[in-house]
Amino acid sequence: MNDNDYCVQKAAAPGSSLYYATLFLDAPRQQALIALHAFRREIYDVVRNCLDIEPARAKLAWWRMQVGALYEGHPDHPVTKSLSTALLNFPMAQEQLQEVIDGYEMDLDRGRYEDFKALQLYCYRVSSTISSSSSGVLGYEGRGTARFAHEIGLAMQLIDIIRDAGLDARQGRIYLPLDELQRFGVSEDDLFNARHDDKTRLLLDFQSQRARSLFQNALSLLDAADSKSQRFLLAFATMQIRLLDEIERDGFRVLDRGHSLTPVRKLWTVSRTWLGA
Repeated sequence: MNDNDYCVQKAAAPGSSLYYATLFLDAPRQQALIALHAFRREIYDVVRNCLDIEPARAKLAWWRMQVGALYEGHPDHPVTKSLSTALLNFPMAQEQLQEVIDGYEMDLDRGRYEDFKALQLYCYRVSSTISSSSSGVLGYEGRGTARFAHEIGLAMQLIDIIRDAGLDARQGRIYLPLDELQRFGVSEDDLFNARHDDKTRLLLDFQSQRARSLFQNALSLLDAADSKSQRFLLAFATMQIRLLDEIERDGFRVLDRGHSLTPVRKLWTVSRTWLGA
């Protein structure tokens, strides 16, 4: 297995959202974006698969060194080797890759977020950094497009948080802001015990409306001249919105059920985005 194949297996297996979102890209950009998302997946897996904090922290420190080695010209992991190929063609800031690690390291230090402002920093680090780097790979001209990439990353991460609220709770993590749980009368035990009632539904609907607002704001920031170049991000985010539609139709039953789009629905969504942009 070569380095690029490793990244595909890690982040863009056939049927995955990333697989479909990159389907219509030229080969160099497809390779670069898959490598970028494989990097994010590696860091995510460190935090989610290590049961003990100190080994996880040591692995994240190792990844920090790998990022440094990448920019010094001697990568030695399949993902950083694939990223080194991407760097020959596209700009990617080392600081943004390091911020991804900073973001997931927050999971080792805290399992709660007191308000949306605190959560927003986490979302920026683990998601907006990736969407901003992706936007650079895609290429853009307008200053508004950089803000578009930042906002759409926040929206996508919030939808992930809604989708995974039950899974996260079973792992002892709550990403829904604590002040908003209090506002809607939802306790941590309600989440831990997957209690689905009007209070949790209203709480999750509130999160959904925030994600939709961020998505719409992102679209308003995208410079018209960049709408075609940014079709990957538009397609990826639109798949997230369609997933949110499914969750809403199911009454926000995310605490005790999983939700995903079928491959056919993903392909349909991506095709329409690419043809319509």
